[in-house]
Amino acid sequence: MAKEKKDKLTRIAVLVSGGGTNLQALIDAQKAGIIKSGRIVLVVSNNPNAYALERAAGAGIPSAIVTRKECGGSREAFEEKLTASLEEAGIEMIVLAGFMSILSERFISRYRDRIINVHPSLIPSFCGEGFYGLRVHEAALGYGVKVTGATVHFVNEIPDGGRIILQKAVAIRKGDTPEVLQRRVMEQAEWKILPRACEMVAASLKKQKR
Repeated sequence: MAKEKKDKLTRIAVLVSGGGTNLQALIDAQKAGIIKSGRIVLVVSNNPNAYALERAAGAGIPSAIVTRKECGGSREAFEEKLTASLEEAGIEMIVLAGFMSILSERFISRYRDRIINVHPSLIPSFCGEGFYGLRVHEAALGYGVKVTGATVHFVNEIPDGGRIILQKAVAIRKGDTPEVLQRRVMEQAEWKILPRACEMVAASLKKQKR
């Protein structure tokens, strides 16, 4: 009976490229019962040296490494191998958590309304192609805005252009550097709304399976 119940959970893959702080937030939220309608069953990285892989191993989550280099630099071949890894694990939902690779329209259409991403600004500000990592926070400080934050959204063909799921504002303080602001946005926004959004989408997909 327990196994049957577990199998009804939405099967989630988290795609990462770096340290995996957002992955850790998801793992912690799953342990705390915040994410209860889905389960992270696979972590995929396009960087074999990503510390996120260590986090996955520490949590007992299987991982896979898929790089464009091993696919001859071809995005099509890269996405085919990525898709094969996801299908083998029976993935129903994808979370992009610091995944530094733009996915094609063909890949996105395969998982329409099943891919979510977290972005470190209040979309539509400081988003789109070229806005990632510290660049986002540098831009926010450069413009002199008083409030920034984070957004979780569905992924579509436009970078950071999908429907918004959740947002959370974070105040900018006098003397902030991009690094200090990045940390505050992660702690006060990203790590809070990403697990909540993950649960919302996982619950919706789980309901569809009934």
